Amino acid sequence: MAAPEAELVLKWEREQARLRESVKEEDTEDWQRSPDFSGLERVGGVDLSFIKGDDINACAHLVVLTYPHMKVLYEDCKMVTLNTPYVAGFLGFREAPPLLQALEKLKNVQPNLMPQVLFVDGNGLFHYREFGLACHLGVLSDLPCVGVAKNLLHVEGVVRSEEHQSQALRSSQSSIKPVYVSVGHRISLDTAVRLTHTCCLYRVPEPIRQYIFKEKEIPEALPKEVTTQRMKMEYPKQFIHLETTCQLCIGHPALTSCTRGCTSYQKS
Repeated sequence: MAAPEAELVLKWEREQARLRESVKEEDTEDWQRSPDFSGLERVGGVDLSFIKGDDINACAHLVVLTYPHMKVLYEDCKMVTLNTPYVAGFLGFREAPPLLQALEKLKNVQPNLMPQVLFVDGNGLFHYREFGLACHLGVLSDLPCVGVAKNLLHVEGVVRSEEHQSQALRSSQSSIKPVYVSVGHRISLDTAVRLTHTCCLYRVPEPIRQYIFKEKEIPEALPKEVTTQRMKMEYPKQFIHLETTCQLCIGHPALTSCTRGCTSYQKS
């Protein structure tokens, strides 16, 4: 995809600065102030999964889980075409529209299942201009949002101070690689970190991790090696790939065989 013109980048910078003024970095909900998050019943997660070798076609995924049990209440996976160019630091202008559409669809068809907080696979305030994807989605959806990045973003000009924009979190004592939690919208950093920790069954919080296991929703046009490759990267020590298998059992660490009778994945 061709690089955008400088004029477009300047336009995006101005729009980010405008939207940044609407970000709320404090707790706004009663459940956020509760030690055990009493009153929180539904947590959501969003992500875009791209087809291997294709930076235009992707699956926009939304999942809503019960809290604190992390059971799936709602899920939606829709193939979308992204015509907006990718530019580092401006991910919201490219990825937010289809994810907002997924939220709007849920609001229209099952409003009682709307998440009370949204986990976003990416950064929030910890961003070049303090307005990452989690902030973008939070402001435009007006939902409390938490940014959870699997990799540390290197931002120039960051210095030691009393102001913290992100916090590294190890989901358990045995975790080697942390995730990086930052405020998206309508939540404090301390609450975002505490909530993220309670949503982790593995390294990544369940509302974000769920998309890995929902790729059976993606049409057959998606190459099977996409899912296989993702699982090799995510769980290199847990699985041995023996043969082609169904989309349901791929990447499920709790299964030694597929519920459809497939035994293509075995614990190593």
